[in-house]
Amino acid sequence: MAPNAPPPFDRARIAAAERALLRDGRFANARVERVRIDGVDWIVKDFASRAFVVRQTVGRLLLGREVRALRRLEGLPGIPSQAFRVDAFAMAARYVPGRTLGRVEIEDGRMSAEFLAALEALLQQVHARGLVHLDTRGGNNLLMRPDGAPGIIDFQAALSTRRMPAALREWFEGLDLGGIYKKWQRFQPDAMGAARRAHFERMNRWRRLWVIRGYFGLRRKVPPRTPD
Repeated sequence: MAPNAPPPFDRARIAAAERALLRDGRFANARVERVRIDGVDWIVKDFASRAFVVRQTVGRLLLGREVRALRRLEGLPGIPSQAFRVDAFAMAARYVPGRTLGRVEIEDGRMSAEFLAALEALLQQVHARGLVHLDTRGGNNLLMRPDGAPGIIDFQAALSTRRMPAALREWFEGLDLGGIYKKWQRFQPDAMGAARRAHFERMNRWRRLWVIRGYFGLRRKVPPRTPD
């Protein structure tokens, strides 16, 4: 969708449409709904019901970031397309059908090496467009679509890497891939290969360092107790 094109629909049409609540969000998170308009399913993220400070600050920031990210990724299969701002406090993009990998794990118990390789390749295409997702370790933002192909959703934490130093960009991309390799380690460890396994272990060492530093940082910030 061209940046200056009129939006396909407005808030009034959302209110009158067939809707299904996917996530209520609460506090500093958007209310997320699946909305059907003219036979097309959309995801709508809406901060309008949040507190004034949240919707005017965090809400605007996250919505703008996600719309820009999705526009950069337009045309990649399995990525929400046609993203636009409904208004200052809401955005919409085409709904990507599928099951989250967390749901796949519960229902099927396993993922094929072929699927995981396709998911890795899709994330690498995201990186080639100059973006990192930064939330790939959980199973809620990664999908298995009805045809068995992968999908990636929820780009509100995404960062542009186009102006990053090469080493920093490589590090962020490695962090993203580490989330995918976590799935490899769980479901297809024998099919990972030496390079993926080494990458996964390296990123896990980094994560342990963050935990240790965060723990001692918090300890330093705790004020000493006064004597009773």
